[in-house]
Amino acid sequence: MRILLFLATNLAILVIASITLSLLGVGSTLQANGVDLDLGNLLVICAVFGMAGSLISLFLSKWMAKKGTGTQVITTPRTAEEKWLLDTVAELSREAGIKMPEVGIFPSPVSNAFATGWNRNDALVAVSQGLLSRFRQEEIRAVLAHEIGHVANGDMVTLALIQGVVNTFVMFFARIIGHTVDRVILKNEEGHGIGYFLTTIFAEIILGVLASMIVAWFSRRREFRADHAGATLASPQAMIGALQRLKAEAGQPNDMPDQLTAFGIRSGIPQGLMALFASHPPLDDRIDALRHGH
Repeated sequence: MRILLFLATNLAILVIASITLSLLGVGSTLQANGVDLDLGNLLVICAVFGMAGSLISLFLSKWMAKKGTGTQVITTPRTAEEKWLLDTVAELSREAGIKMPEVGIFPSPVSNAFATGWNRNDALVAVSQGLLSRFRQEEIRAVLAHEIGHVANGDMVTLALIQGVVNTFVMFFARIIGHTVDRVILKNEEGHGIGYFLTTIFAEIILGVLASMIVAWFSRRREFRADHAGATLASPQAMIGALQRLKAEAGQPNDMPDQLTAFGIRSGIPQGLMALFASHPPLDDRIDALRHGH
């Protein structure tokens, strides 16, 4: 299912980007002389493809999240637990000033939760079965408040736009590097040779790694804001308690799909240099921030 979702998303990106470029009348990345780069056309092409991927993923985020995690949306509560979940999300949403999101449960033994959706009034908040079975009600309420905080802050949209801008400039500068190598080092005088394409791929990998550090930094800042929102909507003690419970379960693997990891309340615990690529700050840092009112 995840492979099919990946292929469908990328096909949609290619189709929509191609149609957009055709409507804009944007053609080659080379000028009429076939030698020099047309930086204007290149930037437009990179922006269309860079932003298209992020925006399409954003618009499909709820559907992809449901399919990727097996989330069952609660329409009519069948148990007291489901009714409590709906009532709690409705109350938190009113306090946060947003429209009630869809509420769901996904079948994972790992304690986790996520929020997604293309805008703050059309979102989905879901919790894992593992979290429901092990967390106390006040801790679950704090986790839900954290996710409502993400929605109210518009974090899904913000991260999608940041990712789109980063994608654009990674593609743009990678092609400038590839063109420079093709012309200056390999002395290819017209069109683009194999050196351009190989250099561009290599440059995209390097620039993409560096750019992912920027996106991860924004994601980590977002988590502190969502924790603050959770503490405000629930209580600081409940939010701290929920994070401490997550810390006690830190050995559990994160089984969320990759595209949802940044939107869950927990992720893995990378060490050393890999911490720069983490979507979430260390739990100890999040707990300390709440204790000190940051």
